[in-house]
Amino acid sequence: MSVNAELRAFFDSRQQQIPADVRAVMQRAARELAASGQAGQALTAGAKAPCFTLPSATGRTVTLDELLADGPLVLTFYRGAWCPYCNIALRSLQQHHDAITARGARLVAVSPQTPDESLSHAERNELAFDVLSDIGCEAARQFGLAFDLPDDLAIVYGRLGIDLHRSNAGHARTLPIPATYVIDRDGTIGWAFVDSDYTTRAEPADVLTALDKLS
Repeated sequence: MSVNAELRAFFDSRQQQIPADVRAVMQRAARELAASGQAGQALTAGAKAPCFTLPSATGRTVTLDELLADGPLVLTFYRGAWCPYCNIALRSLQQHHDAITARGARLVAVSPQTPDESLSHAERNELAFDVLSDIGCEAARQFGLAFDLPDDLAIVYGRLGIDLHRSNAGHARTLPIPATYVIDRDGTIGWAFVDSDYTTRAEPADVLTALDKLS
């Protein structure tokens, strides 16, 4: 099953569990984000990836230059461990981790969560790749991905028990649009997947194809 087929099946099963008023807020916020055109303004193939320095889940400081030192990079931005769609997408990438590294590439995930939250997430999902903390979505902003939740959606997330203020170190309103980039060793983005619909993600097979095209 493709990751998007799995995501769609999860979405369909989830809808009946969410109260109608909550669904309405989520759906309206999703429509507004799509209509804003922000996803179309994010960095795409041919652009230079902006430099960043971020802490890893284990507390190391990681830079883009270091990540590209030994080969290309697969960089995926996700919303957080609280997002079941992100967890499905990350598990799918984990299943393809060996195929990614066999192509000489490195896989790294980035979220707005604190390093402690990222470490718990990586351990719980047995992720073999680095998970970096982008507090305040500063790196995501450089890629054109950061956006602020509308007031009513932030309230809905709170009702659902999602404490973004805690997990994101006080930056409760700012999240990244989920995105996956394949970046060549010279820092050029070779392939990009950006979609404001958080229930849709990059297919690992397409990531592998993009890596093959780099060589």
